[in-house]
Amino acid sequence: MSSAFDNLFDLVIRNVRLEEDGALVDIAVRDGLIAAIAPRLRCDTVTNFDGKESFAFTGFVDTHVHLDKACILDRCSICEGTLAEAVRETARAKSGFTEDDVYERAARVVEKAISHGTVRMRTFVEIDPRAGLRSFEAIKRIKADYAFATDIEICAFAQDGLTNEPETFDMLDAALADGADLIGGCPYTDPAPEAHIASIFELAVKHGVAVDFHLDFSLDPDKTDLPAVIEATKHHGWQGRVSIGHVTNLSALPEASVIEIAKNLADAGIALTVLPATDLFLNGRTHDRLVPRGVASAHVLAAHGVVTSVATNNVLNPFTPYGDASLIRMANLYANVAQLSRDADIVAVFDMVGSSAARQLGVPHGITVGKKATIILVEAAGPKAAVREIGRIVAGWKSGRQSFHNGEPRLNKPHRQCEDPNQAITCVTELGDPV
Repeated sequence: MSSAFDNLFDLVIRNVRLEEDGALVDIAVRDGLIAAIAPRLRCDTVTNFDGKESFAFTGFVDTHVHLDKACILDRCSICEGTLAEAVRETARAKSGFTEDDVYERAARVVEKAISHGTVRMRTFVEIDPRAGLRSFEAIKRIKADYAFATDIEICAFAQDGLTNEPETFDMLDAALADGADLIGGCPYTDPAPEAHIASIFELAVKHGVAVDFHLDFSLDPDKTDLPAVIEATKHHGWQGRVSIGHVTNLSALPEASVIEIAKNLADAGIALTVLPATDLFLNGRTHDRLVPRGVASAHVLAAHGVVTSVATNNVLNPFTPYGDASLIRMANLYANVAQLSRDADIVAVFDMVGSSAARQLGVPHGITVGKKATIILVEAAGPKAAVREIGRIVAGWKSGRQSFHNGEPRLNKPHRQCEDPNQAITCVTELGDPV
């Protein structure tokens, strides 16, 4: 027997789709959880929101972003557009970072990401003798202050090496004891890459946390630290807890070789993130024609069992001198670069900023009765349309509380006369008609 309480909800989001061109349904929310999903729900509710046939899903997940060094173009020079220059310029700039400075710049990016429908982010935070723990302290504040809209994981990150700066090891250790969620390394900037990898895993095992490496950022497939990472992952039993980002040298390999590497990655439970904006900008600088794309084939890897994602990486700095933290735009960019067109491939790309990205971070994803009411609305008929058209993000809720609303776009059409000049009444198209 049902009670009156069964039909009393805090919120009902009406007229939305849960699949491509699917039937319209209503989503009811009670106490921060999804309480019911059905067409034309009849109920008592505190708040109704008309989704106007938009696509509803759990939100975008950014598996790889650098909030601490975002928005620093005004204090860096970009002459070469190379990885070495980006590392050098950022290392110089971050010695002058203050906690408040990092907070202000990170907040700008996080607020953009929220408005673009991102509900979870994994941010790397550089910790070393130049940055100290200032950036880390700022990002901890960001994590707390924006928890109303997005969940942020903090990866304590050794950008500039470990064996060359042994004091960084103790600083990373301290950060992991004081709120960092996982550990990250960058073997290609260290004079002893295998020792670097070993030290990162030593910290991961000590603190029981996941690992995320920046790896093989070049177009030389023979210069690789991937075998060492695979071996260390298996040695420590860390399958399912290791991610790698960039791995741009996979773009220089034939597909058969990529498939073989995919099998090794899947067997080791290692996930992979591609960063199209950065990988395109920094690679191929020695070519004056037919410039290599430098973007690993995430869709090929995914088809052979690798958990893959597409992410932001950097925003407005020497690594990527543009960006707006929009993951749907990044998904569209990847689909363009990878020359994808088939429906199944486009859906897979949407998953790389949604469900597959969430799987990489080990978090649930999906609109299901009984689960948290974290819901994002996209002005699109479904995932395919969202990627193809860079669907406009309409509004979002986290645990049933509305976290943002982007308003309704309007066209200000001009007044026009009726075609019949003899008519006494003037026909007018109202200004501000909704699109």
